[in-house]
Amino acid sequence: MKKLLIGLVIIFISLNSWSQKKYTISGHINDESGEELIGATVYVENTKTGTATNTYGFYSITLPEGNYQIVFSYLGHNNQLQSLQLNQNQVVNITLTQASKTIEEVTISAKRKNDNIIRTEMSTMKMQAKEIKLVPALFGEVDVIKTLQLMPGVQSTGEGFSGFNVRGGSPDQNLILFDEATVYNASHLMGFFSVFNNDAIKDIKLYKGDIPSEYGGRLSSLLDIRMKEGNLKKFEATGGIGTISSRLTLEGPIIEDKWSVLVAGRRTYADLFLLLSSDESLKQTSLYFYDLNLKTNYKINDKNRIFVSGYFGRDVFSFGDMFGWDWGNYTLTTRWNHVITEKLFSNVSFIYSKYDYIMESGSGASGFKWTSNMEDFKLKGDFSYYPNPKNTIKFGVEAIYHHFNPGFARGMGGSSSMYNSLKMPESNALEYAIYLSNEHKILENLTVNYGLRGTMFQNMGEATVYNFNDNYVKIDSTIYKQWDIYNTFYGLEPRISLNYTLNSRSSIKASYSRTKQYLHLASNSTAGSPLDVWLPSSPNINPQIADQVALGYFRNIWSDIVETSVEVYYKDMDNQIDFKDHATLMLNPELEGEFRIGEAWSYGVEFLIRKQQGKFTGWISYTLSKSERKIPEINYGNVYPSTYDKPHNLAIVGNYDLSKRFVVSATWVYTTGAPVTFPTGRYEYENMIIPIYSDRNGYRMPDYHRLDLSVTLKSKEKPNKRRRSELNVSVYNVYNRHNAWMITFSQDPENPDITKAEKVYVFPIIPSLTWNFFF
Repeated sequence: MKKLLIGLVIIFISLNSWSQKKYTISGHINDESGEELIGATVYVENTKTGTATNTYGFYSITLPEGNYQIVFSYLGHNNQLQSLQLNQNQVVNITLTQASKTIEEVTISAKRKNDNIIRTEMSTMKMQAKEIKLVPALFGEVDVIKTLQLMPGVQSTGEGFSGFNVRGGSPDQNLILFDEATVYNASHLMGFFSVFNNDAIKDIKLYKGDIPSEYGGRLSSLLDIRMKEGNLKKFEATGGIGTISSRLTLEGPIIEDKWSVLVAGRRTYADLFLLLSSDESLKQTSLYFYDLNLKTNYKINDKNRIFVSGYFGRDVFSFGDMFGWDWGNYTLTTRWNHVITEKLFSNVSFIYSKYDYIMESGSGASGFKWTSNMEDFKLKGDFSYYPNPKNTIKFGVEAIYHHFNPGFARGMGGSSSMYNSLKMPESNALEYAIYLSNEHKILENLTVNYGLRGTMFQNMGEATVYNFNDNYVKIDSTIYKQWDIYNTFYGLEPRISLNYTLNSRSSIKASYSRTKQYLHLASNSTAGSPLDVWLPSSPNINPQIADQVALGYFRNIWSDIVETSVEVYYKDMDNQIDFKDHATLMLNPELEGEFRIGEAWSYGVEFLIRKQQGKFTGWISYTLSKSERKIPEINYGNVYPSTYDKPHNLAIVGNYDLSKRFVVSATWVYTTGAPVTFPTGRYEYENMIIPIYSDRNGYRMPDYHRLDLSVTLKSKEKPNKRRRSELNVSVYNVYNRHNAWMITFSQDPENPDITKAEKVYVFPIIPSLTWNFFF
């Protein structure tokens, strides 16, 4: 009888709570300039529940009728406490003010909620532009990607390069989005700088695993970079004059609180100094890159907002009439945010991306020109539904049209040209995706995020497809008419992650994800080059597939201002692409015959200690990892290290505010040398020396390490004065370590029977000076 009464009471309470009226609080959270804050926290103190803003600054939470104390917070900003009497649906838009350094230590760290502990996502790194700005940089050029290379699980492709590998994957397995548009080549000056102007960036987030269901198309990582939206309150200008480049960003309202615009430009000027040379050939040399970022956003009303953004960047290198080379990216993103109901938010986007390059040499009959490009047209719709505080549902669809023009080389002298035209087959493809996910708080200390992504990829004519036998020799070709669908791939990509919170300062997380990749990069360079060729999956190339599992322990210490974590992961990859020995990848119409397909795997453990508040900030990251491949036609079918196998990777980054005006920063990095194939012997044939090579990646380059330092001097703050400036002095490679960029082998001129190995290094100690200004 007692048990029956207890059961009836439980049922009554449940029915009573179910029948209790519920209402929704929703709105946007922004900073003082009107910029929407991504991932800002909404915490209900009464119920110990909460939510966070989405990538467009929107939040929604449904609660029973009553009185509530709600804290709105965002890192580096003052918390805002709102007392609400909830008896109807309410729209509550919040503006958070930026915290000063002195306030930040006391207020922010004391009240900021432990997002890194309670959120389900793992294997992610979130950074702000102001944090990246403090890190010492090559030539003083602040670089988003090079800063991310200092994080666990992320490695540089080479000395000074902005390319990166994530958890043993190749560079083309990283999806790089800039305001939702795909960037296919994120490098300037042959890879030494990235295409992202830090002054125009609002938010940076890297997913090394546990990629959300709304994203796909790459195996290893997602780098999601969001551009600033433009100040809705007042006009602002930011810029800098540096050792090799200058930049300027202008932003402000066209109509206050309703319509804003942002324009950001950057250009190097090494070629301007060449004009001062007495050498006429040098005067005719061009060597520069430029970036232009444009964005405007218009608030139609509280429920509708339009964004239009674009990126235009170009590299130019020419030597008079002898040689010319230029390449670049173009992106255009148009977005419509719409609040359908208090619980349902939508974003519809049209996105255009293009990458192309042009190379010219000579003129007249001896001249030739080589062009290549690829284009994407994407339409996507994303929806967020907030039924209650325990569930956040996301769903959406997308469709992409891909066009590939791998290369067309032709003579420039007409009928008298020395060169015949050579055109690689163009191709087209359609890619579709649909996804559904739910972040579900099952218990007070257990939250699960589960989702499913379905994809389909279709090859479409007009196209010429070469057919190969088992020895990769072309036997014939098949021609398809325009619009013909001649090949289809499809698949499901389940994603799941869970968070078990041990207490307010520690949690255990786990995740599993499957990802598929339908586009592939043909490159025999670890760092990549502007001449790399992208091509789609086809009847000859299956999509790449990866399954990754990860387990992590997360803990905050020292009053929650220091974040620590350790993660272990294992990634298994199928249909992995490598190339046969001495492969021909440039202007090869039968390029697919150079591919060799097999399997790969990587595993490791990552450690991170990070402090983002107070006078001293920075992090220590260490990764111990292994990455291997097995491809039947390579290395006699034996397992060999992948090009990205660097077992030890350590980075120490520190920033210290000596005073309100002086900031000192330092970075020290150490990595194991990359695997490489070296000649181990030689023989002579018809008076020629023929090298004999080791197993694939059988040797390693020397280990890499480097120390960088910088000092920033800020101008005196004056009351009611918006103008301010700072002077930054950076030193790259302080102790002048000659890190090997390449090792070459040549015969000793005095004794042809001896082969010498010579180390080539690129960067000695490099000082730089940058003046930044703000008004």
